Amino acid sequence: MNKRILVTGAAGFIGSHLTEYLINCGYKVIAYDLYNSTNSWGWLEEIEGKKNLEIILGDVKDFNLTNKIVKKCDEIIHLAALISIPYSYASPLTFVRTNVEGTYNILESARINRKKIIITSTSEVYGSGQYFPMDEKHPLNAQSPYAASKIAADQLALSYYKSYGIPMKIIRPFNTYGPRQSSRAIIPNIISQLISDNKKINLGNISTFRDLTYVLDLCEAYLKLLKLKGNFGHIYNVGMGKTTQIKKIYILLQDILGITKSLNKDASRVRPKNSEVNKLLCNFSLIKRKTGWKPQYDLKSGLSLTVDWLQENINLFKSGKYNI
Repeated sequence: MNKRILVTGAAGFIGSHLTEYLINCGYKVIAYDLYNSTNSWGWLEEIEGKKNLEIILGDVKDFNLTNKIVKKCDEIIHLAALISIPYSYASPLTFVRTNVEGTYNILESARINRKKIIITSTSEVYGSGQYFPMDEKHPLNAQSPYAASKIAADQLALSYYKSYGIPMKIIRPFNTYGPRQSSRAIIPNIISQLISDNKKINLGNISTFRDLTYVLDLCEAYLKLLKLKGNFGHIYNVGMGKTTQIKKIYILLQDILGITKSLNKDASRVRPKNSEVNKLLCNFSLIKRKTGWKPQYDLKSGLSLTVDWLQENINLFKSGKYNI
């Protein structure tokens, strides 16, 4: 019988791609996402009707429901989280409740029901790089309430492994991009503004550097860790191993689209000085050594695929509005 994988946060950008990817690889997926009164399945609407897909709407902060759902699965991949850094400035407590308490509910349910689990972290827990490339031993440095909530969730997960021996791994993706990503993120934000009627592009700090991974490469990394026997209690960085300045991404996207627009620095999009992560560069040698994973999509091909998708779905984006 095919394994039943519970994916929390399944209706989001990465979660929907991962759900689809796992189903195509022969798994049965229980897709768990936030309840809403309109019964919207978010990006899961794109794969509605897929065989071996069960969608459940609820709230990862609800332990009773979460525990009932965990009982139905064989393994868990936990992605459910609030991820917007600007929003974390406005509402830090919301991030603590969702990212820390939600992770606690998943961990406790996994402990009670003896389930294997992959916890999703983020490169933001490292803050600005202190050495390069950045491996899993890099110091943690929370430069935003979002990063602090993810550090807390990671440490809670590691404590559950050490205290209770739950079979847990942590995947730590560097910046991910691709189709279905919200315009809150820098790449779809630039694309949507370039193909809009706006005469100028409004951006924040374009001097920072990011290590960008195409979403399907990340999905493969999840699958590799899912299949990896043992090796619990460890953190696995996932990234390209290359860093690119945001300014260069802006230039690349103009070249791909054949559109040139002048740039306007928008102060409302700039992080506070001490909160800005200046440079990220991933060392993914651990996951490569343990599973053989390495990225398949270079930046230009990934950006081209993202541009193609967004051009077909531009009606879903408000290009003139800054979303936090």
